[in-house]
Amino acid sequence: MPPLTTTLRRFAPLAVLAAGFVAAYSFGLGEYLSLDALQTHKDALQNTVTQNPVLAGLAFVLAYTAAVAFSLPVASLLTLLGGFLFGLVLGTALVLTGATLGAVLVFLAARSAFGATLRQKAERFTGKFGDKLNANPVGFLLFLRLVPLFPFFVVNIVPALFHIPLRTFVWTTFVGILPGTAIYVNVGQALGSLNSLGDIISPQTLVALSLLGALALVPTLYNHFKTKVKP
Repeated sequence: MPPLTTTLRRFAPLAVLAAGFVAAYSFGLGEYLSLDALQTHKDALQNTVTQNPVLAGLAFVLAYTAAVAFSLPVASLLTLLGGFLFGLVLGTALVLTGATLGAVLVFLAARSAFGATLRQKAERFTGKFGDKLNANPVGFLLFLRLVPLFPFFVVNIVPALFHIPLRTFVWTTFVGILPGTAIYVNVGQALGSLNSLGDIISPQTLVALSLLGALALVPTLYNHFKTKVKP
């Protein structure tokens, strides 16, 4: 049985992130980060960015990183805000940076908490799927990121159950969320005219992102069937 200090060290990062989640809700974060609230204070926020662009950009990245690390359901709103305050190119870059950093913190905390023993048990439970994920992590991770059907925090945690290299997790996260991020940031430039978050993603956009996700799996599927037909 591992010493108590070792166990505490393993679970400490995940406990910190969970505490941040609880604290955010305890302080009523939802009241301050809503579409109505952003539209009400958009002029003041824009003035702040105009007066202190560098500090405002840094603060935005830190806030986005914290939101993702604490698994708060405000990423869509912050992405819209990034488009409104910083424009398409810079806004997309800042959102991608904050989202990737936050995702990495969750991934590392989960991997620390799960430990090697739990990862081995998970791989035995998932069987062939786990083997294929470990063999072709890029295709699967890009698919999970590109197709907007899976909660962001789930895709941050699940790879920690497998032997996914940190470098692979980082770049597939950055690239995989790029299309959806650019769409949200672009819409965010017209923040004042949005009536609801449902105005952002159309069925056509969902289909396009799903097709991108399917394309990410093509090499994996090709290797699978190639192996099947080998004599």
